[in-house]
Amino acid sequence: MAGDVTGGYLAAAVALVVVAWLAACAEAGLARLSRWRAEEAVRAGRRGGAKLLAVTADPTRYLNVALLVRVGCEMAAAVLVTLVCAESFDENWKVVLTAVGAMVLVSYVAVGVSPRTIGRQHPLNTATAAAYVLLPLARIMGPIPRLLILLGNALTPGKGFRHGPFASEAELRAVVDLAEKDSLIEDTERRMVHSVFELGDTIVRELMVPRTDLVMIERYKTIRQALTLALRSGFSRIPVTGENEDDVVGVVYVKDLARRVHINREAESEPVATAMRPAVFVPDTKPAGDLLREMQRDRGHVAVVVDEYGATAGLVTIEDILEEIVGEITDEYDRELPPVEDLGGGEYRVTARLDIDDLGDLFGVEIQEEDVETVGGLLAKALGRVPIPGATAVVEGVRITAESVAGRRNQIGTVLVRREPEAEPEPPEGSAAAPDPSGAED
Repeated sequence: MAGDVTGGYLAAAVALVVVAWLAACAEAGLARLSRWRAEEAVRAGRRGGAKLLAVTADPTRYLNVALLVRVGCEMAAAVLVTLVCAESFDENWKVVLTAVGAMVLVSYVAVGVSPRTIGRQHPLNTATAAAYVLLPLARIMGPIPRLLILLGNALTPGKGFRHGPFASEAELRAVVDLAEKDSLIEDTERRMVHSVFELGDTIVRELMVPRTDLVMIERYKTIRQALTLALRSGFSRIPVTGENEDDVVGVVYVKDLARRVHINREAESEPVATAMRPAVFVPDTKPAGDLLREMQRDRGHVAVVVDEYGATAGLVTIEDILEEIVGEITDEYDRELPPVEDLGGGEYRVTARLDIDDLGDLFGVEIQEEDVETVGGLLAKALGRVPIPGATAVVEGVRITAESVAGRRNQIGTVLVRREPEAEPEPPEGSAAAPDPSGAED
């Protein structure tokens, strides 16, 4: 009789472990399945798709049901195994050690590793099969799972039981990395998702075009001068300043200038202030995500960034923010150029990012500038402003001419450099002029 009871206990324990295994599979499958995939299964006419969609509509509820079933079955199996051990051994320590050892092994292998691996590898099939059981089981249990969660939350400090499969951003990032590893998404898509998370921690100061790189125009300049500046610099939106560069009074758009001149050619002589639009000002500590939403809402594309003292710190556009998500944006005019290109006749085309030491080695001169490291920076310092195509300066006997712009920010991409010919010394005042070798007289 005792043997039959022991066998019954063992059979019940095995059955409970099997149920716990299925519940663990359901947990893992539901945690990996999204509502989008459930909708896709319904559109494809997959069997059980409607039930699966109902489960994914409220995943927290059904995950809790599966969790309750798994924990209950594991605990009941542990009790039954303990009773079997008590029938088999006389000493309590043997009963405890055997029961604990057996259930740790079973729980780790049969309930911990195996079902979760299957659920993660086949989330759609696992969740679809679980939906047939979880839907009626949730109706039978009624409010019991939610009441148990509320009780657990009352005893747990903090936010209590989380709503959904992800407890933190780190877990969601890990799932994205796993999806890329399993070839479910491309590497570019994975990096884009990570960039979206990073955008929430990025402030405008990290994205803006700094003030030193801005091309501005004074409000008293004419519309013709503004159009010329826009065409030479390549910028379609230019800040308009008042008394100084910290006094930004508006932003002028090339489209507005072209429309004004097209309607009335005499408008070329009007002040640029008559065609400018109001400027939008944002602090340099503003989160980039918030600014992107505001720009979408207000249909704005550019904002002037100010520092804590109210001075102009730079300019930020909606493209600057989007580049943080999708990467560098280039156009059909951008091309890869060699660092140095010999044009003949002692003239070279070099990139604006070429180191000034390399420029010095090219002409055998020593260029010492503490504040700049590149040829583009050297030209800007010599000019005292942001260079535009055609701007020229002579540094240490080398003539540097800005040639072309590159990139979406229209910064100088290449410059032309050549040795400046040395001027012949003028004769001292009062000295006789050198005789004309031709012997001609005036």
